[in-house]
Amino acid sequence: MKEVAEMAVKLMAASARTAPKAGGKDFLEIVVITKDEDLKKIAEALKEYAPKSTNEAFWLRDASNIENSEALLLVGLGKPVTAGYDCGGCGYPTCAEFSKNRQIKEKEMGYTGPHCVMRMIDIGVALSSAAKTASLLNVDNRVQQRVGAAARALGLIKGEVVMGIPISITGKSIYFDRQAAPKH
Repeated sequence: MKEVAEMAVKLMAASARTAPKAGGKDFLEIVVITKDEDLKKIAEALKEYAPKSTNEAFWLRDASNIENSEALLLVGLGKPVTAGYDCGGCGYPTCAEFSKNRQIKEKEMGYTGPHCVMRMIDIGVALSSAAKTASLLNVDNRVQQRVGAAARALGLIKGEVVMGIPISITGKSIYFDRQAAPKH
């Protein structure tokens, strides 16, 4: 099944790449992870960060998911540029004002920000397209935020904001009916 998972995640990457983007401009970084050692590194990073987070149980639950996945698709914002729509979704009336006043901040085991809302929508549409492809292939998957933060912290992807879709091919989906350990 590992070979099938590798093929599926590559098809998912193609779906993410060809997904519609604001203004038809592609600023996404897309990375496919298939090596077991890279998946283990990500799971370990999730576990190590868990006690420092506000939701330790969820970080541990996601680490378990990654440990039991065959492959992972990462989708991130490669450049923090605006779409030029002057939509106001960022809180500023124009993209020029947003760009001029934006103060990029970085969060440990997180992302930089703030970013253009249209570019965040680009990530969402790409993730949805990739998840749809996995679904069409009957491959279990789940969009996850924490895995993207861990992969970014490890330098496996450079994106400003990153989310991931791990995949698994087993008799029962490992991503649903998941239980987070109760807080102590």
